[in-house]
Amino acid sequence: MRVAIVGATGAVGHELMQVLEKSKLQIDELQLYASPRSAGKTLPFKGKDLTVQATPEGPIDADVILASAGGSISKALAHRWAEGGGVVIDNSSAFRYDEGVPLVVPEVNGEAALKHQGIIANPNCTTAIAVVAVAPIHRKYGVKRMIVSTYQATSGAGQKGMDELLEQTRVQLGGGVAGHKEFAYPIPFNVIPQVDVFLDNAYTKEEMKVVWETHKILGDDSLKVSCTSVRIPTLRTHSEAITLELERPATPDEIRELLSHTPGVEVRDNPAEKLYPMPLTASGKYDVEVGRIRQSLVFDGGIDLFVSGDQLLKGAALNAVQIAEYLQEKGAIKENQRA
Repeated sequence: MRVAIVGATGAVGHELMQVLEKSKLQIDELQLYASPRSAGKTLPFKGKDLTVQATPEGPIDADVILASAGGSISKALAHRWAEGGGVVIDNSSAFRYDEGVPLVVPEVNGEAALKHQGIIANPNCTTAIAVVAVAPIHRKYGVKRMIVSTYQATSGAGQKGMDELLEQTRVQLGGGVAGHKEFAYPIPFNVIPQVDVFLDNAYTKEEMKVVWETHKILGDDSLKVSCTSVRIPTLRTHSEAITLELERPATPDEIRELLSHTPGVEVRDNPAEKLYPMPLTASGKYDVEVGRIRQSLVFDGGIDLFVSGDQLLKGAALNAVQIAEYLQEKGAIKENQRA
């Protein structure tokens, strides 16, 4: 079982290696790739130092290629990497909306991964975190409308985003004027209601990703989805306030009971004890925290809830590894190799 990571020296690449250390994925060989300037670096994995190689422009001789090198690189090279007989699990947005490329959250639509043709897409982090909680509710009660407001950490913009938060916070606390490069405005002590570029409909691309990807993952284009995405001055873990209008009314107790038995979800919901989802408690955690579950005051029988999920894990690295684990459990990786 040979696994490759493309983009091994980036923020998601680092998390991929950490997740693989603990994964039930059986690995005989791990190959690390990154940009030419990172070639020659060594990274530790299971007690050994592995050397990073320059990302190849041709086939990669591996069974699973976990790609997190950016959309333009994946778009140009992923099909070539897959020519080596492996499956590319791509973390960028390059293939998410392509016909014939599965967009997969294993707890929700794992079976879609089995229909791949060499490439499987990892969802946008915000979508992945939301659908883990929403999918079981949709299956049991039917969701007609879904309104999402996000609170997205600076790590959503990569290591440079986190660095900018820390550096410019120091500048401002030192009496200076905070600057900005990665974000539209200074991020310290601020919230910015823009993540990604604005589209013609006045929504940002990040907001529309939640719409498009929720439809594809749940297999239901009739579901009405609206999203407002906001960048906040935290390092990691995205949070989301979600309001659901349901086809069949549900009580908060029924939703708590349902979610308490949902893989990938930790119900953290006891207002009397001030117990609710937060980046402080969800960071570094595999499960998505769900709480503040209450009856909607707008939709009869509807539900309001709040979720926090580590977007570097469930929103990226963890989900990719879980897809590989699912394929291995189903025997799909070796079948692909023989083919």
